Amino acid sequence: MKKLFFPLVVLISIIGSTSAQSTKDSKVEAVLNGMSERYKSFKSFEADFTYAIESTQEKIKDSQEGNIIVKGEKFRLRIGDQEVFNNMNTVWTYLKGENEVTITDYDPDSGDITPAEVYNMYKKGFKYTFADETGEADTKLYDVVDLIPEDRNLNYFKVRLVIDKKTKDLKSWKVFEKNGRRFLYTIVKFTPNVAVKDSDFTFDKTKYPKVKIVDLR
Repeated sequence: MKKLFFPLVVLISIIGSTSAQSTKDSKVEAVLNGMSERYKSFKSFEADFTYAIESTQEKIKDSQEGNIIVKGEKFRLRIGDQEVFNNMNTVWTYLKGENEVTITDYDPDSGDITPAEVYNMYKKGFKYTFADETGEADTKLYDVVDLIPEDRNLNYFKVRLVIDKKTKDLKSWKVFEKNGRRFLYTIVKFTPNVAVKDSDFTFDKTKYPKVKIVDLR
């Protein structure tokens, strides 16, 4: 799980005067709060996304498609041959190729950043700065915000969020690791207020015949 989730989150020096930094921060805070409030207004949501990893040093370049369903802080994530269920008490990580599920206790302070949490991650343990404003051929405009973690011991140093200026939708986020790896998540389709049950966030072993269970609790 660490290998998949660490990608979603930052450390650069902010250069400039105190007044300039304060102006940037207040602008960024308004952008981030707008994004967060939008997603908090939904009872649940589902998103299809692409996930890409790149490293010139390691000659890695790969991409996969994923799907996530979120209700509050609960989520069910599918990406590649991996499924993750989190009901805020327990986390089940299922690997299809091995037909194996690993069970762990949910740790909200683990440092993992998931697609379910990226909308609120800036509120604790991060500084942030305005990086850019960009547009596309479809005439949409986006605010580009960099999040910088206060913990310098983390293996990533920056997360770059691209946020629709008008709708406050999060279009993409990119994680920069110190080892040179870059992880990019891009939202392809977003559906708010989908019908979902609490049981959807719990692994049901009856649906996975002969599954091997590794319980690490």
